[in-house]
Amino acid sequence: MALPRSDYLSSVWANGIFDNKVVFCTGGAGSICSAQVRALVHLGANACIIGRNVEKTESMARNIATARKGAKVIGIGAVDVRRIESLEKAVERTVKELGAIDFVMYTDPKHPQSYESITKCAGNSAGAAGNFLSPISKLSSNAFKTVMEIDTLGSFNTLKATLPHLIESAKKNPNTGKNPSTGGRIIFISATFHYTGMPLQAHVAAAKAGVDAISASVSLEYGPRGITSNILTPGPIVGTEGMDRLGDKAAEASGAAQRKNPLQRYGTVKEIADGTVYLFSDAGSYVNGEVLVIDGGGWRSPGSMGGNYPDNLLEGESFAKKAKL
Repeated sequence: MALPRSDYLSSVWANGIFDNKVVFCTGGAGSICSAQVRALVHLGANACIIGRNVEKTESMARNIATARKGAKVIGIGAVDVRRIESLEKAVERTVKELGAIDFVMYTDPKHPQSYESITKCAGNSAGAAGNFLSPISKLSSNAFKTVMEIDTLGSFNTLKATLPHLIESAKKNPNTGKNPSTGGRIIFISATFHYTGMPLQAHVAAAKAGVDAISASVSLEYGPRGITSNILTPGPIVGTEGMDRLGDKAAEASGAAQRKNPLQRYGTVKEIADGTVYLFSDAGSYVNGEVLVIDGGGWRSPGSMGGNYPDNLLEGESFAKKAKL
């Protein structure tokens, strides 16, 4: 059964804006990633999603295809983003069955894993970053390396495997500022840990900093060929696997966790999907080499204002007097 559009896409976007476009997405079976792809498919695109789990990936592809009558969505499992040959085969099948690749998303569905599962990791990994909590003193070189390979090397491999098709798409759908249907777009999903630093997340921060650097380089090297490369960074998103495993359930249940965000809530998958549509649409044609953070302002961390944010701020004059402002 098709999900209601309001679950994954705002009403502001016109149907058909991505007609005849093809999106290639790693980790497309994840809670956030599937919403992103579903939004693009609803608006006219066909898609290929890849992942580790064959059954889950194929099942999600069938589900996403219900977003639009006649949509074609391929699900390819058993793909290891650390092996470029694995990605190249998936890309080859996508082009053979769907005709092209116009948009690429390197996303991870943020399947946080235990430290033990990462250190023993030897299986396939497609868009599933090893996001676990660990102090540096307990972080092995093997665990650090695995996260870097999945996130940073995986991003690079996805870029390399799809780049020839992005270049071709940009030629066919030139970014002139007047063409409402451009091609050759790539979005990498990142995080905010490395902006300020975060305890217990040195491995993820290092990996995501590398992803940001790759995107910046792509924007400079391939912008002259009409390709845009940008970063999209989600904040805490309600109902996702990442929040289920890493979130502070007690603080969330009481509302304390949400109140640390300036907007006093968590985000929704729809809001991340809307950001994706913006970057791939005509509205985002001149956006290149940028980082779009969708987190309600949370990464700016108002901790310097005291431990009772936002209550101390909302006290108004009394707070100002206490702070001698």
